[in-house]
Amino acid sequence: MKNYSDSIVRLKEKDLKFRVHLLQENLLSEDYHAEMEKIHIDNAIKLKHIIKEIGFPTIQKVGQEAYEAAWLIIQHSISLPIFMKSCLRLMKKEKKDINPIDIAYLEDRICFFEGKPQLYGTQFDWDENGILIPAPFDDLEKVNERRKKLKLNTLEHQTAHLRTEAKMENENPPSDWFEKQLKFEEWRKKMGWVK
Repeated sequence: MKNYSDSIVRLKEKDLKFRVHLLQENLLSEDYHAEMEKIHIDNAIKLKHIIKEIGFPTIQKVGQEAYEAAWLIIQHSISLPIFMKSCLRLMKKEKKDINPIDIAYLEDRICFFEGKPQLYGTQFDWDENGILIPAPFDDLEKVNERRKKLKLNTLEHQTAHLRTEAKMENENPPSDWFEKQLKFEEWRKKMGWVK
């Protein structure tokens, strides 16, 4: 499985290298960059072929680094909702060899794009006042209970942490929040996240 592991890690590295470029150019918070989307789609398609050959790339099959890389590629495959959802099903099926936190993050991400309340409070976005906040979730107490079971910090602590991290990485809210929301809704419909 060594070749599969190396291939998956290289895909992740390509993704992260371009993300650093967007951060340096202060382009990360604006529209979904076309080249970034292309990288995400290409990576997901390549990972999909690997999954067809070996099944889900669990830690046991490809090692920790490649497993984590595969999870990142899946998290970033937002233009391919069917692929993301199929990966979530596979991860739940293989849960003995999957980090449960990764399942929680992917489940929340899918909820976020479908416009449903997240269960673990892992997804964040800028509000109209330029403040980084958790995307809608079902109930703070329940969210914190679920997070505790996964040994995650409280949503309040995670919010403070991510706001600090965003400042350190020079991430900024979108220049026109309302315009971004309109484009996001159009994009979600186009991709098939919502009708």
